[in-house]
Amino acid sequence: MINPHAILKASFRAKVLASFVVCLVAVMAATLFIVDRFITQQSEREARNTLTTANSVLLNSEQARTHNLILRFNRLPNEPRYRAAFNQGDPVTLQKGPLTDLMTEQGVEVVFYAGLVNGALKIVDVEPRDPQLATTEFEKAAQPAINQALQNQPEKADTVRVNQQLYDVIAIPAHDTDGTLMGVLVIGTRLGLTTAQEFSEITGSRIALMASGHVVASTTLIGPKMDEQFGSLFKNLLAGEPGDMTADVGVQSVVLDGDPYYATAGHFSSLGGDKAIGYVLLNSRAEALRSAADTKLRLLMAGLAAIVIGATVVWALIKRVTQPLIELRDTAAAVGGGDFSRRLPVRGRDEFGQLASAFNEMTHDLQKSHAELEQTVTTLRNTQQQLIQSEKLSAVGEFVAGVAHELNNPLAAVMGFSEMLKDSDPDSKNRRHLEIIHKSAERCQKIVQSLLSFARRQKPERKPVQVQQIVEAVLEIVSYPLRTSNIEVVTRFDTTVPYVHADNHQIQQVVLNIINNARQAIEEHGACPRGQIKIITEASAETVRIVIQDNGPGIPEENLRRVFDPFFTTKKVGVGTGLGLSLCYGMVQEHGGSIMAMNRPDGGATFIIELPAMHLPGDTTELIRAEKNNDSAEDEGAGKRVLVIDDELAILDMLGESLGGFGYEVDKANDGRRALDLLSKNDYHVTLCDWKMPGLNGRQVYEHLRDRKPEACRRFIFISGDVVNEAMRGFLEQESRTCLSKPFTLGDVREAIRSLTRQIEPLRKP
Repeated sequence: MINPHAILKASFRAKVLASFVVCLVAVMAATLFIVDRFITQQSEREARNTLTTANSVLLNSEQARTHNLILRFNRLPNEPRYRAAFNQGDPVTLQKGPLTDLMTEQGVEVVFYAGLVNGALKIVDVEPRDPQLATTEFEKAAQPAINQALQNQPEKADTVRVNQQLYDVIAIPAHDTDGTLMGVLVIGTRLGLTTAQEFSEITGSRIALMASGHVVASTTLIGPKMDEQFGSLFKNLLAGEPGDMTADVGVQSVVLDGDPYYATAGHFSSLGGDKAIGYVLLNSRAEALRSAADTKLRLLMAGLAAIVIGATVVWALIKRVTQPLIELRDTAAAVGGGDFSRRLPVRGRDEFGQLASAFNEMTHDLQKSHAELEQTVTTLRNTQQQLIQSEKLSAVGEFVAGVAHELNNPLAAVMGFSEMLKDSDPDSKNRRHLEIIHKSAERCQKIVQSLLSFARRQKPERKPVQVQQIVEAVLEIVSYPLRTSNIEVVTRFDTTVPYVHADNHQIQQVVLNIINNARQAIEEHGACPRGQIKIITEASAETVRIVIQDNGPGIPEENLRRVFDPFFTTKKVGVGTGLGLSLCYGMVQEHGGSIMAMNRPDGGATFIIELPAMHLPGDTTELIRAEKNNDSAEDEGAGKRVLVIDDELAILDMLGESLGGFGYEVDKANDGRRALDLLSKNDYHVTLCDWKMPGLNGRQVYEHLRDRKPEACRRFIFISGDVVNEAMRGFLEQESRTCLSKPFTLGDVREAIRSLTRQIEPLRKP
């Protein structure tokens, strides 16, 4: 079943058309109402005017009629023919013959004579034409006219009511030859159907003559019920005094015998002031109603035709207007579904054309933004993969740092004891084995230090570094995967290259990334039986250069300019994120250097890293090397007392024996409490303390000592096998303390002690 409400809610066309039709219907209804009211008022005005005119005509006609009666009969008493009817000497003697002839000839209903006898009036009857008319009642009704005639006033007609009948009466005075008043001749004519018809013809209206609330004569239907209705109308509509033609005429709409009429009423002139006599005028409304109905029907048909034509025109206009909106809706739905290629047709320069142009421009912008968004989403996904990989590397780094810390303590003991044994008996047959052990331990030391350095989380810190040391540290990390991938590493280091002011860890990451990419390219290429990576360090006047070459497949020419772009990668999905070389590019740029990629003529790729050279005063390397080679006498520690604090007994024994062999007096403590007790009782030239110990750690021992013997803190050296974190680094910088990282060589320990004792004035011997 069709739901109109749902259609109106869903269709803009239906809403507009329904609103238009409703407005037209409302206008048509208002028009019909106004026209009907206007026609009704107009017909009432016309009826009032017609009835007012008819009323005036009727009253004038009645006056003219009575005036004609007066003119007809005022000279009758003096005519010889009628004077003979009166005896000259006897006023009350009447000859009825002439009067009867008068009644017959003149068509009057009643005639009688009233003579004066001794000043008194005596009525002489004449038989009326209507035998039912009571002459006494007639005489009584005509008395005002008779009195007026006896007073010799001008003749006036009077309308009287006798037995519910209306009569026009005139009283004519009769004089003797000498002019003496002898009596009054009274003549009465009946107002009946003939009179009513005359009035109806004159006024153009239907009329009913009324007497005492009853219809005397009428030109319309008469019956008992109609007689009652006319009596009620006569009573309600009667206005003004009898004979007052200026009085307002009351008009009322009535229905008589099923026919509609406008009705009004009026009085006949009466000398006695009788208000019970008069008339009711009727003007038919049927014609006016038919005309009004025809007019309303025509208006209704015209209105319906206007509604149909207007609705059709409006529907066509709405369809034309809404067609662009429908196209906009469909196109917007398509764009919302992802089809950004859809466009609206622009059919003109009007508002719809401007809307279509604006929408097309918006769609173009959306298409562009969508493409950028897809690129951004791809970038975010790659970044997410990189972050996941970074988190994995971070977790691996933390694991490596933990493992390295656990290895540092036993590795320090291995290195120390192997060095002691190797140097204690130069001619021993086991010296070769001890050298192998010591070199293997040193290799392990370099690997662990490289792993710790690479895994360390710290802020970028630039200081003078040698690129050769950076490359060697990276090669220690990747030596195993390179060896297992059957890749040979060829190095050509220039030992005269100057230092560079750089962050050691960032440059390590750059070199490591390039070497790993070269290894992966050689493995995937598989064309050569043996891969090769060549690393060259060289210097110019202002720069230090690291050149890394491989014999892999090289870089396609179309990709050479894009290798440093973020997220650009030729690897399979999930293998790489394309951020490695872009990060390398950014870090080298931050150091004020440059990085470039090119293909070798004989195959393979070449990466060149250039960093600004740093010129230091003097040959610092040679000075340090000379200092290490000097002062190697066995009595270098003579007179010097050293306290070693470490929870590893092997390290305590190793440091105690090695330092004792060079003349140092060594005390040992394997926990912080024992160390504080020794420090409170003795003065030491140098205190070597492990940073991380159970119970009181190295920092706590230092802080207790700072409160009790602050001068002893100046001779404090920390040793640690843990990663130097931010808190530890900040503490060391604040206190200006040195920290030896495990595993260390005995030479590192002796050099740290010599450097510290040179800066501090020797203790006074007790």
